[in-house]
Amino acid sequence: MAMITTQRCLPQAFFHITERTTSLSSFKLQGQSKFRRVIKMSATELTNSRISYESFAIQPPLHPTYDLKGIIKLALAEDAGDRGDVTCLATIPFDMEVEAYFLAKEDGIIAGIALAEMIFDEVDPSLKVKWSKNDGDFIHKGLQFGKVHGRAHNIIVAERVVLNFMQRMSGIATLTKAMATAAHPAYILETRKTAPGLRLLDKWAVLIGGGRNHRMGLFDMVMIKDNHISTAGGVTNALRAVDLYLEQKHLHMEVEVETRTLDEVKEVLHYASQTKTSLTRIMLDNMVVPLPNGDVDISMLKEAVQLVNGRFDTEASGNVTLDTVHKIGQSGVTYISSGSLTHSVKALDISLKIDTELALKVGRRTGRA
Repeated sequence: MAMITTQRCLPQAFFHITERTTSLSSFKLQGQSKFRRVIKMSATELTNSRISYESFAIQPPLHPTYDLKGIIKLALAEDAGDRGDVTCLATIPFDMEVEAYFLAKEDGIIAGIALAEMIFDEVDPSLKVKWSKNDGDFIHKGLQFGKVHGRAHNIIVAERVVLNFMQRMSGIATLTKAMATAAHPAYILETRKTAPGLRLLDKWAVLIGGGRNHRMGLFDMVMIKDNHISTAGGVTNALRAVDLYLEQKHLHMEVEVETRTLDEVKEVLHYASQTKTSLTRIMLDNMVVPLPNGDVDISMLKEAVQLVNGRFDTEASGNVTLDTVHKIGQSGVTYISSGSLTHSVKALDISLKIDTELALKVGRRTGRA
């Protein structure tokens, strides 16, 4: 199988390895009983790195404070604790080198390849990783789509962290691809219903799956929701307060307002017709009505879209599933948002195996290869 050798894709994080005689967090190496190995991780600045975001097949969304490398370090530290991989230390000669292969155990969209590169680089920059697929490509059950060569210790240390991220991201990308295809001509969006601490990765997976990103957080878009409206004393009061705030702060950003009734839609449109406003999008929330037979009634949604008549982007929210998204997409809305893309994702089954022949044999026995 032809493999694609990928470049390292993020600011390089590397190990400083020193040998000391005492350390609370150190552990003995085989054949080096006189010394203890202390591994201390640090990262170079982006400007000093041979890795760049531009080399990603699909770049992650922007975030001003998110520390992607910090998340990786946290995941590795969570696994290693204060002793490292005691099983590897007990069973595998430290200098032994192996090849391990990525195997798909079900069909789906692969995501997290660029992130896996970063994790392997964090654990051991000398590991050599090759892929036959890129982020966003379709993989089928039984496919060998990548391999990593180097010290067995370090491959196994990285294995579960790599797979945990890749499986979640691939599950999100797979569902996003299906929903984005069904939603056309509307665009599919995720929401802020992401795993705490993993928001950038969850939203990156949505991009890889062919969706678009909603706001990253509370900081990059004004989104006037029901609780803001209730507290402000109504839709008009909330919109007026936002316009005044943005003007006073000299801020230019997208503004979305949630509407729950056709009367609220009309109120928003009336305000916008009378006042210069920063409003860019109207959310049409829960205007998709579920029916007893499992279908949905989108007549209210379509009426709302007709009322807006292209003056603003529109976003349908609520009762969005893989079964309903196609019908919703035919209503004329610009966007469809679904929290299910990230809050209840099913991970895609992927493994990393040194003995692929036995792994495939077992997989066929259990229907997973």
